[in-house]
Amino acid sequence: MRNLLFLICVLGTSSILWSQSPQVSWQNLKSLHAGEKIQVLEVNSTKITAAFVSVSYAAISVQGKAGEKTIDRQDVRSIKLMKNKRRLRNTLIGAGVGAGAGAGITAAAWEPHGFLGGRGTGAAVGAVIFGVAGAIVGALVPSHEAIYDAGAH
Repeated sequence: MRNLLFLICVLGTSSILWSQSPQVSWQNLKSLHAGEKIQVLEVNSTKITAAFVSVSYAAISVQGKAGEKTIDRQDVRSIKLMKNKRRLRNTLIGAGVGAGAGAGITAAAWEPHGFLGGRGTGAAVGAVIFGVAGAIVGALVPSHEAIYDAGAH
């Protein structure tokens, strides 16, 4: 029972940390460089993936397949930087959480004097299986950095 409570606390803490997001204000757009790939979500739910051109207080300009487009600030719901710079971090976190959870679950469920060994063997098997599964999930977690969100203000 104590192991289960510990596992819930660890998973709960990690989910709280993942849910926290940095400030996403219009001022962040000034740190973008021309040519960086961004995704603009407009108020009407249209997604535009294009290269950043410039930004002013009133609008943002992007270069897409159809040419350059300027979008008024009031028409922008959110903007994400389309870099996967946290993929390795997410993979390692997923592998660690999966391995820990798998080791705990399988050690608790494993027969103490079974054919393949004791609970230590069960923990090792669970850590490997769940660690690989956690790494896959972590690698697939989208990690595009939100740099502007109109709803966050």
